[in-house]
Amino acid sequence: MDTIVKKIIEHSNDILDHPLSGELLDELKKRVADSLVVSFGAMRSEPVVLEKKALLPANGKHNAHIYFSNEKAPVDTATFINGTMTRYLDFNDTYLSKEALHPSDNIPPMLAIGDAFGLSIMQILKGVNMAYDVVCSLSDVVSIRDRGWDHVTYDSISSASGLGLVLNLDETKFENLLGLAINNNISLRQTRAGELSMWKGCTAANATRNSVFAAVLAQEGLSGPSPIFEGEFGFFNQVSGAFDLDITYGKVLKTMIKNYPVEYHAMSAAEAAESLHKRLRGVIQGVTVETFEVANKIIIKDPEKRRPRTRETADHSMPFIIAYTLLHGAPTPDTFQESFFEEKNLLDLIDKTDFNVTEKYNEMYPEYLPVKITVKTDRIEEVEEVKVPKGHFRNPYSWDDLERKAQSLMGEERAKEIIDFCKSMEKKQIDDLFELLSQEVSNKN
Repeated sequence: MDTIVKKIIEHSNDILDHPLSGELLDELKKRVADSLVVSFGAMRSEPVVLEKKALLPANGKHNAHIYFSNEKAPVDTATFINGTMTRYLDFNDTYLSKEALHPSDNIPPMLAIGDAFGLSIMQILKGVNMAYDVVCSLSDVVSIRDRGWDHVTYDSISSASGLGLVLNLDETKFENLLGLAINNNISLRQTRAGELSMWKGCTAANATRNSVFAAVLAQEGLSGPSPIFEGEFGFFNQVSGAFDLDITYGKVLKTMIKNYPVEYHAMSAAEAAESLHKRLRGVIQGVTVETFEVANKIIIKDPEKRRPRTRETADHSMPFIIAYTLLHGAPTPDTFQESFFEEKNLLDLIDKTDFNVTEKYNEMYPEYLPVKITVKTDRIEEVEEVKVPKGHFRNPYSWDDLERKAQSLMGEERAKEIIDFCKSMEKKQIDDLFELLSQEVSNKN
C-alpha cells in the first residue's frame, strides 16, 4: 500500500477512536455554520441557477437535499450544486501555507453523504475534521500551484479521505476510494490565471463531487488505480514530486473565517482600506501598497487585475478591492457588479496605486498577513498597517462575529436560527438540519 494512503487511513482510524470535544468541536461547528451562511448568499447566483437548469430535476439511488430548497438530487449532483453555493462568493474560510486553499470546500460532500445515508452529525463532523487535517497538511508540504495545478486537486484527496471515514470503509475500500477520487481529478491552474470565469467558483465543488461519486462506487467494491501516489505515473511523478506527509490533528484551529468576500490575501488590505476610508479627507492623489510576493502572484501582477471584467476576477484583484474600499467602504457581495468595473473614479484610483513587495513581509507570511497602505490626498497623508485581520486564527471569529456575518447575508431571524442550530448541532439529526435549511427559502419567498 502507498505510504501516503496508509497514513491517511491510520489518521482516519485515530479520529474515529477519539471523541470530538472542546475547542476543536466548537471550531468545526463554526466552519459548518459559516459554510451554510455564505451558501445562502450565493443560492441565486448565476452559476447556481445555470447548474440547476442543467442538472435538475434528477433522481438516483442515493439522493441528498439541495441547500435552501425541498429539491433532492443524486448525492454527487447535490454536492456539486451545494459546493458551488459555498464557494462562489469567495466568502468561505481559508488556510494559508505553501498552498492557499479553502478547507470548507470539503463540507458540502460530508453533509450530502450524511443526508443520503442517514448518518449522525457527529460522524459527519469527524469526516469534516479528517478532511481539514488532510487538506491543510497537504498544503504544508508542496505548492502544486507553482507546477501549474490548481489547489482544488488537494480537495480531491481530502474530501475522499473524509468520505472514507464518514462511510467507515475498510482498508481495501478506502484505498480504492482514494485511487478513484484522485486519478481522474487533477485540476489545471488555468482556472485562476488571467481573466477568471464562473468556473473559478465551481471547480472545488467539481472536485468534491467526483470524490462523492468515487465513494459510492468504492463502497460497493469497485477497485481503483494504485499505488496512486508512488506509482510510475502516480501523483508524485505527474503532479507534486515526492513528499512525506505528516498529517497534523486539529488543523481547523489554524484556518481563518473571512470577514470580507475577497480572496484571502486581500483580507488585510480590505481591512486597512476600510479604516482609511473612514478618516480620509481631500482628493486622493496617490496610493502606495506594501505587500508580499504570494499576494503579488495571485491577486496583483496580472494586467486583468487592474481592469477586471468579471466578478470572479474582481474579488481576486487587490487593486480593485483597495480602490473600491477607499472610495466606497467595506466590500460586500454587491461590490463585484459590472457597474463598478466601468466607474471612472475607481479606475483612475487603480492607476494611481503602486504595489511593492517587501522582504520583511515575505518573511512574515503565512503566519501573518501583512499589508501597509499609504494614501496621499491634497490635504493629508494617512498610513494603515494590518498584520492580522479579523477572522485570522490569531484574531479569531466568535459565534457573535459569525452571527453578525450571517445577518449581513440573510437577516437577523434566519441568521439566529442557523447559528443557534449549529452551536449544538452534534445533538441534532441530519434531517433536522435540512428541514431548517429548506425553511429558509420558504420564509424568504
